[in-house]
Amino acid sequence: MRIAKSVLIKPGENELYAIPAVALSLFCFAYSIRFGQVAVLFYYALWLPLVAVDYRKVLGSYSRYIWLFAFAGFAFLSVFWSNVPSVSMRASIQYLTQVACALIAVRVLDVRTLTLGVVAGAAVVLLYSILFGYYEYDVLDGTYSFVGAFASKNQLGVYASLGIIFAFAAVFIYGERRFWMMASGMVGLMAAYCLLASQSATSVITTAAIVALLIGFRVVLMLSPQQRKLLVVGGGVAAVILVVAGVYLGAVDAILGIFGKDSTLTGRTYLWQQGIAAAAQNPAFGIGYQAYWVQGFAEPERLWKEFFIASRAGFHFHNTYIETAVELGLIGVLILAVTIIATLWGHLRRLIEDVHNDESYVLFGIVVLLLIRSFVEIDVLTPYNVGTFLLYFSAGKLVGARQRAAMAGLQRYQSARPVRS
Repeated sequence: MRIAKSVLIKPGENELYAIPAVALSLFCFAYSIRFGQVAVLFYYALWLPLVAVDYRKVLGSYSRYIWLFAFAGFAFLSVFWSNVPSVSMRASIQYLTQVACALIAVRVLDVRTLTLGVVAGAAVVLLYSILFGYYEYDVLDGTYSFVGAFASKNQLGVYASLGIIFAFAAVFIYGERRFWMMASGMVGLMAAYCLLASQSATSVITTAAIVALLIGFRVVLMLSPQQRKLLVVGGGVAAVILVVAGVYLGAVDAILGIFGKDSTLTGRTYLWQQGIAAAAQNPAFGIGYQAYWVQGFAEPERLWKEFFIASRAGFHFHNTYIETAVELGLIGVLILAVTIIATLWGHLRRLIEDVHNDESYVLFGIVVLLLIRSFVEIDVLTPYNVGTFLLYFSAGKLVGARQRAAMAGLQRYQSARPVRS
């Protein structure tokens, strides 16, 4: 029996394959440390074989996506100056293949299918953590927090955040009803429970901010594109003023106090200082991709000891840009920052200028989430991470939209040209 290609690779018609593929990918991302190479290989098996179905449609014109490989390519080049070349080589190849799989997903998924897949994936990930998870004592702040089946409450928090945001998108942006409406409601409840139990201030605050942003844009999108521009600019200026005022008036400390945190963010400010000092030693190129947190080196060993990391693994500077500066220098920071900002700005423009664009509505919210979290986590800096997948998926969709717009413009131009007799 032959299976139609559309069942596997045609966006909008491949839900029977694509939704489980996204859901299982999330499970592989979440528990790749727990299940090891089996999870990683299973993730590759979900996406790479699609190239054999129809490589032209699945790969497309990669020349248009070349800028999306800039950061991964620079990470690979860091092998030549890395303190630990073998570690940088392996990690950079993993990151490159992660980007490649995300861009394959861009070609075979529409954003509605991605949304439903993340809802299903969050359900599986959170349910697994609820059934097999545990509470862990945090030595630094003296509290017990639910970490699920993860090694950190912040890792549980990001999946809970995605569960709530994509459940909101499924019901209120894509208007899903019946089964998916009930499923989204259940996922939202599980995610809310995990957020509260984990006591992850980062995840709670960012989730509330993104849901509020998406609700606010419901009002903005009722206006004409020209009116939207004025409102977004005015709203952006007001938001900046409120944030600055909140910092100086102590609102930030008050919010952190609700979660039992102080202005040091449970030692993160000290970590940032240490990271900045480490980055200053190799400011241009860094010491190599993932070549800092390596056992046997004096500085990481000292920090692991100071922060009671008995496993001597799975630790970082809790800031994407500081971590990048240490590993890949200011050049790496610039490349990564341009990638994030270009993706954010591109979807914001589409959201404002198009009369109706649910795709950018969802992806803009996700990129804002990743941007906010980038100042306290490293969600987009490592392979086999849901943040990395979502960033490059969002960027790839933007490139695809520009390509379609250019083709549509060319067709209008050709149809408008006078026909010579």
